[in-house]
Amino acid sequence: MKATSQNILDVDRHFSINCCGKLVNLDAPKIMGILNLTPDSFSDGGRFDDEKSALVHAEQMVKEGAHIIDIGPQSTRPNAEFLSPQEEIRRIGNMISIIKKEFPEVLISLDTFYAEVVKFGFDQGIDIVNDISGGNYDDKMFETVGETGLPYILMHVNPTYPSMHEKLIEEDVILNINRYFSGKVFQLQETGVKDIILDPGFGFGKTVAQNHQTMDELEFVGFGKMPLLVGISRKSFIYKPLGKSPLEINEETQRLHKKALQKGAKILRVHDVAETFKTIRDFEDSGL
Repeated sequence: MKATSQNILDVDRHFSINCCGKLVNLDAPKIMGILNLTPDSFSDGGRFDDEKSALVHAEQMVKEGAHIIDIGPQSTRPNAEFLSPQEEIRRIGNMISIIKKEFPEVLISLDTFYAEVVKFGFDQGIDIVNDISGGNYDDKMFETVGETGLPYILMHVNPTYPSMHEKLIEEDVILNINRYFSGKVFQLQETGVKDIILDPGFGFGKTVAQNHQTMDELEFVGFGKMPLLVGISRKSFIYKPLGKSPLEINEETQRLHKKALQKGAKILRVHDVAETFKTIRDFEDSGL
């Protein structure tokens, strides 16, 4: 029988992840609030790159409904400065332990593609590893995550840092994504990683049409076997065709968030927490 959208959506999608011994149920969608400790991120660079402003922003996101704070010490926008693991660690400083102390109920994910930074973050108390490289930029990443026992966010991306944003996909984008995930999940499981979250990599190496196809067919990504994370917040495939800036597309973004939720997304990675919280509440109230 040919697989249909309805077939996929009928699959039992009761997911949970083990975060340092804390079992986190993903039946209700979770909000991952973005905390960029960077001077050069595309929409909020320099706003939260000191300890005080970062903590204030983290507090605001928690109040607005964030379940996870995603700490990012390095921008991955096109033409961003490439940092060493030592510089990432310097930028992170004590922020992980400070946020853990202030907001013990909130999970912390660390956005890095370096195994050395994962080890540092683990010692500081992170709960999740968010690696945009899929282990491609550091050959010790999968082994290190396996040793920590942390959940791992696996993102679809081109194989090298310089090619990260090049439009290289010539075949069907969903076929490409699923082939990539199939091989990477096997490698992760071989190194002992048990909890894997799939991120289709919106905005990374995909045309505008491919990004929208990925959203339209999101239920086929991973075929419902693992929880999905969607990160479309302030992405250029939304704002550039509209002739708008990253800060002017909240309405369009929330419409896409609703579609993602309808198609099974369990985590939304966002800048605008309050607006996304409302979208999730409306989605749950609708019973869709």
